[in-house]
Amino acid sequence: MQRIINGLMLLFSLIGGAVGFAFGEIWLHKFSGEMRAVFLIGCYFGIIALCIGFACLLAEMISPKLSGSSWRQRYMSTSWKMLLPATLILLMLVGTALEFLYELNIGGQKPIKDIVLIIDNSGSMQETDPDDARYEAAKKLINNMDSDKEASVILFNDSAEILQPFVRLNNQSTKDQVISQLDGIASTDGGTNIGLALEEAMKQIQSQEGSKRGSMAILLSDGFSEVNTEQALADYVSRGTIVNTIGLGLTNQQSSGLLEDIASRTGGRYYDVSDSANVSMVFQQIYDNIDDRTLVTERTGTTENSTYYMVLRIFFILLIGAALGLSLGLLFDNRYLARSFSVGGAVAGLIAGLLLEFGLNGSSYQDGVTRLLACLILAAVIAMFTLIVPMKDKGAGLTGRRRNGTEEGTGGGFNPRRRDNKSKGF
Repeated sequence: MQRIINGLMLLFSLIGGAVGFAFGEIWLHKFSGEMRAVFLIGCYFGIIALCIGFACLLAEMISPKLSGSSWRQRYMSTSWKMLLPATLILLMLVGTALEFLYELNIGGQKPIKDIVLIIDNSGSMQETDPDDARYEAAKKLINNMDSDKEASVILFNDSAEILQPFVRLNNQSTKDQVISQLDGIASTDGGTNIGLALEEAMKQIQSQEGSKRGSMAILLSDGFSEVNTEQALADYVSRGTIVNTIGLGLTNQQSSGLLEDIASRTGGRYYDVSDSANVSMVFQQIYDNIDDRTLVTERTGTTENSTYYMVLRIFFILLIGAALGLSLGLLFDNRYLARSFSVGGAVAGLIAGLLLEFGLNGSSYQDGVTRLLACLILAAVIAMFTLIVPMKDKGAGLTGRRRNGTEEGTGGGFNPRRRDNKSKGF
């Protein structure tokens, strides 16, 4: 047994990881929202595995330090034939299965299907949003919601009014009815009572009692009111209902502090919007991030800070790393390489999983860099691990070699007997 590394394979593996990342990102962005996430992520890992496998195979073909010259002479063509099934297809299947398990709602988690829009209609809004862009944004959001969602709209100033009780948006006719309600809103001169608005929204959420549907609220305001947030949000916290808040044109630190506190206490996010023209984009961003949970993107919604899903992601990336290492071992049809690469893949997967779990934050640029580093770690650590886990001496290959005057077979292959064995009674 010996510890050895193919420097060319390490270099090519890193290049393959970078190329795989580039093609994977193109795939991720092109088909995100058009393809089910389980298949999208499965293909993502398959593409990366194919590129790394191709690079490693090319490196060993040029410099067969790990498999030996006999592999290049006799079995290299078989390895090329194995490239697609051993990398792309195997990792697609493994990635799809693990992504499916990762998306399961465990421990009583309910997928968010019910959304309450809580919109400020106080007198100050005539200056903050004179063109009623917030209502246009709400109409656009309603129109873009999936057919399995239910929506409710609440307006508030000094009082709170249920403009639209919960209704299933399962067809365009229903969406148009909600939009017509928003079209008929008149401006008011009232003040701002956020506490009462939250109370009325919770009544709407409680009217859905008994359903297996999770709920979420989006609160938009440009003002401030005295609110006992601990008391006002007690039901939200106990039910696991998040409140995302939007501060529109806020200049008062007290106002933004209140909205930040509401979002923080319920596990939501606060968005500071200075221009009302950007409200539509923020509404859509909040909607797009509802319970977003894949192995390679930031986890949002009710499971954002879940320890269970944190451990699950790290463990599943570890398994994907081990599967990638195994696929490379299958390519070379070498059980020693398979063992070394699989152990290295598990270690690389652990590091990559930790990096993804604590490095992803929703920023397109930073998340892309994090995924790139994860791909490079997988590629590099697997290729280097033959220095840690020893493998059979490549000289002891399937062709055999002379040792101490005898010819030995190796590598689990055929071990011929010496011609003169008969004379010795064998």
